[in-house]
Amino acid sequence: MMSDTPLNIVLCWHLHQPYYYNQLTQQYQLPWTYLHGIKDYVDMAAHLEANPSAKAVINFAPTLLEQLDDYAININAFLQENAPLHDPLLVALASQAHLKNSETRLQLVEQCLRANRERLIQRFAPYQQLVGIAEWARQHPPAIDYLNEQFCRDLVVWYHLAWMGETVRRQHTGIQALIEKECNYTLEDCLSLLIIIQQLLAGIIPRYRALLEKGQIELSFTPYAHPILPLLLDLNSAREALPDSALPNLAQYPDGVERARWHIQQGLATIEHYFGQRPTGCWVAEGGISDATVRLLDTEKMPWVASGETVLHNSLYRAGMQPNSLYKPYQLPNTQTCCFFRDDHLSDLIGFQFSQWHADDAVAHLVHQLETIADTQPQAQTVAIILDGENAWEYYPENGYYFLSALYRTLAKHPRLRLSTFQEACSTPAERLPHLVAGSWVYGTFSTWIGDKDKNRAWDMLGDAKQMFDQRIKQIPVKQRALAEKQLAICEGSDWFWWFGDYNPSDAVRDFDQLYRTHLHNLYHYLSVPPPAYLQHVFSVGSGAPAMGGTMRPAQEQKT
Repeated sequence: MMSDTPLNIVLCWHLHQPYYYNQLTQQYQLPWTYLHGIKDYVDMAAHLEANPSAKAVINFAPTLLEQLDDYAININAFLQENAPLHDPLLVALASQAHLKNSETRLQLVEQCLRANRERLIQRFAPYQQLVGIAEWARQHPPAIDYLNEQFCRDLVVWYHLAWMGETVRRQHTGIQALIEKECNYTLEDCLSLLIIIQQLLAGIIPRYRALLEKGQIELSFTPYAHPILPLLLDLNSAREALPDSALPNLAQYPDGVERARWHIQQGLATIEHYFGQRPTGCWVAEGGISDATVRLLDTEKMPWVASGETVLHNSLYRAGMQPNSLYKPYQLPNTQTCCFFRDDHLSDLIGFQFSQWHADDAVAHLVHQLETIADTQPQAQTVAIILDGENAWEYYPENGYYFLSALYRTLAKHPRLRLSTFQEACSTPAERLPHLVAGSWVYGTFSTWIGDKDKNRAWDMLGDAKQMFDQRIKQIPVKQRALAEKQLAICEGSDWFWWFGDYNPSDAVRDFDQLYRTHLHNLYHYLSVPPPAYLQHVFSVGSGAPAMGGTMRPAQEQKT
């Protein structure tokens, strides 16, 4: 039986990048924050700007905002005052002077090959030709010395042109001129590209703020450095959904409740700093949720929190309740915070399958799925589609341009489907849920972040560092304490644990193994104590080949 009330559809895009900045050296270890900035974060804003009747929830990780802001300030300081750039790839774009030896040239070649072959490399014939030469040179190391300055300049320019947002490529005459030139780029061309990059990065936060002020987006957040809050609060929560999960030697994370509260409060303060208002909801890192997590957010008067579908199913089963609708809010006893749960199937269609479909067919299929829910589930109120706002699009033609345009356009005018926000959905009565089985959106467990021997080893390393932090923090100068506290927060982030283990590809595991050990090393430095010798040694080596390079995972183990 059809309902006369439109079904609310919430598109929630989570914008997040790991903390790549090394506070100690003032250098970015990897360039993914600004590359996704000029490609995905500008495009996601532009699609909403182009469809004023559309709505979405935009969830920011606070450390992403800080890094985007830092990049914009740093590039501007270079352009205005010739201040040093903080990212080696931007240094290579601004000047070829440092590429005087084989090692630095090889590093540039390696970085400029890290792009989606089908969607970014093969799309542009000049870039594809340069990549062919670069790959041959990489396989024959002596040839690296024969890659001259012009080749390196053309390669780094094309790398940035390929990573440029589709909306920018279609609208910016400066980018169009560089693409049309094809080769023999000059230093002036490089600087003009750098100016465009700076303008794009500097405009990201103001553009989302303008969308917020127009009422087109709801602003939500993830606690400061993207930690798995339930594990900070209680490592044993990993066994609620997976009783046989192996745990680290660390019995409990020291002072975990206060650390979780710190991440929440610091995250709220960071969002307010950049947007002038508090967020109205929270996508906890990786949808990692538990009773204690919800109650902690409730004490901060957070209106809503969201997690994964399997968490709800596990919780209903554990409570002996009949499967109720996924498409409505729930509340724990004696709390005001509403809990929403993503539709894993629909979210995974966007993340893993629609990139291979024609955009119109993909949108038609998604809309049909939503219409079926509206037609067959009269109790359904709100369908939550939640996924990363950046990682899927490089697998789509034109960075998802046609899909996102059609998606917003179609849903915005649909008579029985209404684009909405979680804040609006909180106005409907919530169903009581006696207990949440702790878990995440990935499989409904925490197995992506704990349980594997390498992940557990990382937790033990973090526990050692936290114990030293507790001993030393009051003994170091006040200014140094602030650096140490932020460094600890970075080490508590979820991203390092995501990548450790055999499941992931070797190059990504190598990068994150090194990043994690570097961040821990820096924490010991700020505490003015020698770092443990084990931080000098690699402890995780990947060998897998997961879908999408491991940057995303399907919510259910049986899905591909």
